Amino acid sequence: MPSAVQHSTSTQKAGSQHSDFVAVTEKILKECSLLYSNKDNGLVKIAEQLGVKLSAPRKKVVILLIGNHSAGKSSFINWYINENVQKTGVAIETQGFVLVTSGKRRESLTGNATLHLYPHFHTLEKINGVVDFLSTEISTSKEKKFNFITFVDTPGLVDGDMQYPFDVNEAVHWLGGVADLIFVFFDPIGQALCKRTLSIVERLNIEYADKLHFYLTKADDAGNEADRQKVMMQIVQELCKRPGLNRTAFSMPAIFIPNIGKETSCMNQIDLVCDEIEKAININIQNTMNKLDRDCELLLEEAKSKLELNNENDAYNSANFAKAMCVGVLAGGTLLWFMSAISPVTRNDQYSTFLQSKKNDQQEVAKEYVFTVVFTGAVVQAVMWTLGYKPTLSRKEKKQIIAAQEYIKKTVKSKKELLYRDYLDLSVGNDDL
Repeated sequence: MPSAVQHSTSTQKAGSQHSDFVAVTEKILKECSLLYSNKDNGLVKIAEQLGVKLSAPRKKVVILLIGNHSAGKSSFINWYINENVQKTGVAIETQGFVLVTSGKRRESLTGNATLHLYPHFHTLEKINGVVDFLSTEISTSKEKKFNFITFVDTPGLVDGDMQYPFDVNEAVHWLGGVADLIFVFFDPIGQALCKRTLSIVERLNIEYADKLHFYLTKADDAGNEADRQKVMMQIVQELCKRPGLNRTAFSMPAIFIPNIGKETSCMNQIDLVCDEIEKAININIQNTMNKLDRDCELLLEEAKSKLELNNENDAYNSANFAKAMCVGVLAGGTLLWFMSAISPVTRNDQYSTFLQSKKNDQQEVAKEYVFTVVFTGAVVQAVMWTLGYKPTLSRKEKKQIIAAQEYIKKTVKSKKELLYRDYLDLSVGNDDL
């Protein structure tokens, strides 16, 4: 039997690993975000210069929780962050969509402030009335992996005469597309088989099946093991009746919020929920660095293409200009010869006298030469217009693109390699690399 010292050592080691994970993950996500958002030479700014649309990766995993009004969504959030930010109870406490995220101070934000905090949520404005029922709860909690999570608590789903002030089905479906994970909570005591819940889940499953995870909540209040199995079978059978949810392997762990003062023989699988969250965070880190790598290659390729196109256009314009100059000089010379041939000075055989000059004759010749130059320039422009002119980069634009290439190659890609090394070191240990 392990001693108290061994248990203490194990706890300290686990705590140290958790601290290392949080520190390294925060560093990776923060520095990756900075590489995109830096005002001077961030990838988003470079992309704008190159005419490419680029967005920074999200630093947090979005987890959408759906279920009937007593399924325990809010209770789970409070338990996970170890803070009572969400109201709980058998009544329909959550009337709208509440985003719960970590921050520097405890604060509640209204709909418009939430949209400012999450710009990618602006599309929700197309669903009438949703913004008025959209809010954010910011918590300073450092529990578990909350630093890297945004929970989205949804309205309790019920059937019957319940009227929502917005299209709840459409809003939940839209949020399903934004979320990284979708947790569906079924309450064995309440309306676990709520038709609205099943309809929404069926629709989500069509497009986002890989995000969906099902859990039987409040399992400790569902009677004995036989009772729980009966409830789970009823739910699974009801789900499988719907074509979109007829899965070959259907998993529904039984979970409940731990209560030290309450004895129960029910096995709590709530750790499996935490495992799914941690997997999503790890995937988010990998996706962030993979996106950084892909975006670097995209921008380098775009920069290379622009410079190559600029060189081609420059060569094309130069060749056309040379052709135009030849035509213009020939046309101008012909005009000058023609004007000289018909000038009074030439007709009266007084050209030698003219060279020794009379003022009015000098002015006349000067006008002829000016006219010839203007005519030659007009011919050059006409020929250039006929042959075509392709746009080229200014010296400043070309310099900016070359500088961006060097920055991406020497700074961004090198930084990405170091961050990836930190992540692998955390995952497998430095000795195994």
